[in-house]
Amino acid sequence: MTSQSQGIQQLLQAEKRAKDKLEEAKKRKGKRLKQAKEEAMAEMDHYRLQREKEFRHKQSNVMGSQGNLSTKIEEQTTETIRNLTGSYHKNMEGMMKKLLNTIYDINPEIHPNFKYEV
Repeated sequence: MTSQSQGIQQLLQAEKRAKDKLEEAKKRKGKRLKQAKEEAMAEMDHYRLQREKEFRHKQSNVMGSQGNLSTKIEEQTTETIRNLTGSYHKNMEGMMKKLLNTIYDINPEIHPNFKYEV
């Protein structure tokens, strides 16, 4: 019976060692998962910061060029207004004469389709 009890003791000890190894493996797995998660988060943060930096850089380039475009458009608009005003003053006198001549110089004529009946 001692050999049987000794065998049972050995089985219990082996079961305990297996259980301990299993728990230790679970702890190591948990630690590795936690470490992998932290590394992934750090990598995501680094990537996010890098992309935000690139975005800000591109945004500043675009916004800067938009400011320049705004200035150019304003200058072109001012130039166009100046040209149109000059053209208006230059051609106003002639157009007024043509308009007044058209209004004042009326030649009364009978319409070709008019039929006079007596």
